[in-house]
Amino acid sequence: MLLHKIDEEVSLRMFNEDDAEEFYNLTISSKSYLKEWLGWLDYVESVEDTAQNIKSRLNEYVENRGYPKSFAIIFKGKIAGTIGFNDINRASKIGEVGYWLGEQFQGEGIMTKALNALIQYGFEELGLNRIQIKVAVENKKSRALPERLGFTQEGIIRQAEWLYDHYVDHVMYGLLADEWNKFFVTRNLAKEQS
Repeated sequence: MLLHKIDEEVSLRMFNEDDAEEFYNLTISSKSYLKEWLGWLDYVESVEDTAQNIKSRLNEYVENRGYPKSFAIIFKGKIAGTIGFNDINRASKIGEVGYWLGEQFQGEGIMTKALNALIQYGFEELGLNRIQIKVAVENKKSRALPERLGFTQEGIIRQAEWLYDHYVDHVMYGLLADEWNKFFVTRNLAKEQS
Protein backbone atom coordinates (compact mmCIF):
# COMPACT_ATOMS: atom_id res chain seq x y z
CA MET A 1 0.00 0.00 0.00
CA LEU A 2 2.00 2.96 -1.28
CA LEU A 3 -1.14 5.09 -1.62
CA HIS A 4 -4.57 4.23 -0.34
CA LYS A 5 -7.42 6.57 -1.15
CA ILE A 6 -10.03 6.24 1.60
CA ASP A 7 -12.50 8.78 0.21
CA GLU A 8 -12.48 12.08 -1.67
CA GLU A 9 -10.77 13.90 1.22
CA VAL A 10 -8.68 11.33 3.11
CA SER A 11 -5.90 9.02 1.99
CA LEU A 12 -2.84 7.28 3.38
CA ARG A 13 0.46 7.36 1.52
CA MET A 14 4.08 6.60 2.15
CA PHE A 15 6.16 9.53 3.28
CA ASN A 16 8.78 10.82 0.89
CA GLU A 17 11.80 13.02 1.53
CA ASP A 18 10.01 16.05 0.08
CA ASP A 19 7.55 15.89 3.01
CA ALA A 20 10.10 16.96 5.62
CA GLU A 21 9.27 20.67 5.77
CA GLU A 22 5.49 20.23 5.69
CA PHE A 23 5.59 17.45 8.31
CA TYR A 24 7.96 19.46 10.52
CA ASN A 25 5.68 22.52 10.32
CA LEU A 26 2.66 20.41 11.24
CA THR A 27 4.52 18.92 14.20
CA ILE A 28 5.69 22.31 15.48
CA SER A 29 2.33 24.03 14.98
CA SER A 30 0.67 21.27 17.05
CA LYS A 31 3.51 20.83 19.54
CA SER A 32 1.81 22.23 22.64
CA TYR A 33 -1.36 20.29 21.82
CA LEU A 34 0.45 17.00 21.14
CA LYS A 35 2.81 17.31 24.11
CA GLU A 36 0.08 16.30 26.51
CA TRP A 37 0.33 12.69 25.25
CA LEU A 38 3.50 12.34 23.14
CA GLY A 39 6.87 12.22 24.87
CA TRP A 40 9.24 12.74 21.93
CA LEU A 41 8.36 16.28 20.81
CA ASP A 42 11.33 17.99 22.48
CA TYR A 43 13.62 15.97 20.18
CA VAL A 44 12.16 17.63 17.07
CA GLU A 45 14.20 20.80 16.71
CA SER A 46 14.64 21.24 12.95
CA VAL A 47 13.47 20.22 9.51
CA GLU A 48 16.58 18.01 9.41
CA ASP A 49 15.30 16.06 12.44
CA THR A 50 12.06 15.42 10.58
CA ALA A 51 13.95 14.49 7.41
CA GLN A 52 15.89 11.88 9.42
CA ASN A 53 12.61 10.51 10.78
CA ILE A 54 11.25 10.19 7.25
CA LYS A 55 14.45 8.46 6.06
CA SER A 56 14.09 5.88 8.83
CA ARG A 57 10.46 5.33 7.78
CA LEU A 58 11.61 4.74 4.20
CA ASN A 59 14.21 2.24 5.43
CA GLU A 60 11.41 0.36 7.21
CA TYR A 61 9.81 -0.17 3.79
CA VAL A 62 12.84 -2.17 2.67
CA GLU A 63 13.21 -3.99 6.01
CA ASN A 64 9.52 -4.94 5.92
CA ARG A 65 9.84 -6.72 2.54
CA GLY A 66 8.32 -3.93 0.47
CA TYR A 67 5.42 -3.21 2.79
CA PRO A 68 5.43 0.21 4.46
CA LYS A 69 4.86 0.30 8.21
CA SER A 70 3.86 3.95 8.51
CA PHE A 71 2.00 6.52 6.48
CA ALA A 72 1.26 10.18 6.11
CA ILE A 73 -2.41 10.90 6.63
CA ILE A 74 -3.46 13.21 3.81
CA PHE A 75 -6.54 15.40 4.21
CA LYS A 76 -7.58 17.59 1.28
CA GLY A 77 -4.07 17.38 -0.15
CA LYS A 78 -2.21 18.29 3.07
CA ILE A 79 -0.39 16.17 5.62
CA ALA A 80 -2.71 16.02 8.63
CA GLY A 81 -0.79 13.51 10.76
CA THR A 82 0.67 10.04 10.73
CA ILE A 83 -0.36 6.47 11.47
CA GLY A 84 1.42 3.18 11.33
CA PHE A 85 2.82 0.13 13.03
CA ASN A 86 5.44 1.17 15.58
CA ASP A 87 6.41 -2.47 15.88
CA ILE A 88 5.63 -5.68 14.02
CA ASN A 89 6.43 -9.05 15.56
CA ARG A 90 6.63 -11.31 12.51
CA ALA A 91 6.89 -14.58 14.48
CA SER A 92 3.71 -13.91 16.48
CA LYS A 93 2.02 -11.84 13.73
CA ILE A 94 1.36 -8.89 16.05
CA GLY A 95 1.38 -5.23 15.04
CA GLU A 96 1.36 -2.32 17.48
CA VAL A 97 -0.26 0.86 16.16
CA GLY A 98 0.70 4.46 16.83
CA TYR A 99 -0.95 7.60 15.49
CA TRP A 100 -1.33 11.34 15.88
CA LEU A 101 -3.20 14.10 14.12
CA GLY A 102 -2.39 17.81 13.94
CA GLU A 103 -4.51 20.02 16.15
CA GLN A 104 -6.21 21.86 13.27
CA PHE A 105 -7.41 18.55 11.78
CA GLN A 106 -9.27 17.31 14.86
CA GLY A 107 -13.00 16.63 14.76
CA GLU A 108 -13.25 15.69 11.06
CA GLY A 109 -13.38 11.90 11.46
CA ILE A 110 -10.00 11.64 9.74
CA MET A 111 -8.31 9.38 12.28
CA THR A 112 -11.21 6.94 12.43
CA LYS A 113 -10.97 6.50 8.66
CA ALA A 114 -7.18 6.21 8.79
CA LEU A 115 -7.18 3.64 11.60
CA ASN A 116 -9.89 1.61 9.88
CA ALA A 117 -7.75 1.50 6.70
CA LEU A 118 -4.59 0.60 8.64
CA ILE A 119 -6.36 -2.26 10.43
CA GLN A 120 -7.58 -3.65 7.12
CA TYR A 121 -4.05 -3.32 5.69
CA GLY A 122 -2.56 -5.07 8.71
CA PHE A 123 -4.86 -8.05 8.57
CA GLU A 124 -5.28 -8.39 4.80
CA GLU A 125 -1.90 -7.32 3.40
CA LEU A 126 0.54 -7.95 6.25
CA GLY A 127 -1.16 -11.14 7.45
CA LEU A 128 -1.25 -10.08 11.09
CA ASN A 129 -3.27 -12.06 13.59
CA ARG A 130 -3.39 -9.38 16.29
CA ILE A 131 -3.29 -5.59 16.27
CA GLN A 132 -2.78 -3.77 19.53
CA ILE A 133 -2.91 -0.17 20.64
CA LYS A 134 -1.59 1.29 23.90
CA VAL A 135 -3.10 4.62 24.91
CA ALA A 136 -2.67 6.79 28.00
CA VAL A 137 -5.60 6.14 30.34
CA GLU A 138 -6.64 9.81 30.40
CA ASN A 139 -6.33 10.31 26.62
CA LYS A 140 -10.06 10.03 25.92
CA LYS A 141 -9.88 11.02 22.22
CA SER A 142 -7.31 8.36 21.38
CA ARG A 143 -9.10 5.74 23.46
CA ALA A 144 -12.34 6.36 21.58
CA LEU A 145 -10.77 5.14 18.32
CA PRO A 146 -10.06 1.51 19.20
CA GLU A 147 -13.29 1.35 21.18
CA ARG A 148 -15.24 2.52 18.13
CA LEU A 149 -13.55 0.00 15.84
CA GLY A 150 -14.19 -3.18 17.80
CA PHE A 151 -11.03 -3.52 19.92
CA THR A 152 -11.22 -5.16 23.34
CA GLN A 153 -9.81 -3.36 26.36
CA GLU A 154 -7.44 -5.93 27.83
CA GLY A 155 -5.92 -4.21 30.83
CA ILE A 156 -3.94 -1.35 32.31
CA ILE A 157 -0.15 -1.11 32.16
CA ARG A 158 0.88 0.93 35.18
CA GLN A 159 3.40 3.74 34.74
CA ALA A 160 3.96 2.66 31.15
CA GLU A 161 5.43 5.91 29.86
CA TRP A 162 7.38 8.90 31.14
CA LEU A 163 5.89 12.15 29.79
CA TYR A 164 8.34 14.97 30.56
CA ASP A 165 7.70 15.19 34.32
CA HIS A 166 5.37 12.32 35.24
CA TYR A 167 4.42 8.76 34.46
CA VAL A 168 1.17 7.81 32.74
CA ASP A 169 -0.65 4.49 32.77
CA HIS A 170 -1.64 2.93 29.45
CA VAL A 171 -4.74 1.02 28.46
CA MET A 172 -4.00 -1.97 26.23
CA TYR A 173 -6.47 -2.65 23.43
CA GLY A 174 -6.34 -5.71 21.20
CA LEU A 175 -8.12 -6.87 18.08
CA LEU A 176 -7.76 -10.31 16.50
CA ALA A 177 -8.13 -11.03 12.79
CA ASP A 178 -11.21 -13.21 13.24
CA GLU A 179 -12.84 -10.52 15.45
CA TRP A 180 -12.14 -7.91 12.78
CA ASN A 181 -13.67 -10.08 10.08
CA LYS A 182 -16.86 -10.50 12.14
CA PHE A 183 -16.95 -6.79 13.02
CA PHE A 184 -16.30 -5.78 9.40
CA VAL A 185 -19.01 -8.09 8.01
CA THR A 186 -21.55 -7.02 10.66
CA ARG A 187 -20.87 -3.34 10.00
CA ASN A 188 -21.20 -3.76 6.23
CA LEU A 189 -24.48 -5.66 6.63
CA ALA A 190 -25.84 -2.87 8.84
CA LYS A 191 -24.87 -0.31 6.17
CA GLU A 192 -26.62 -2.31 3.45
CA GLN A 193 -29.82 -2.62 5.50
CA SER A 194 -30.06 1.09 6.28
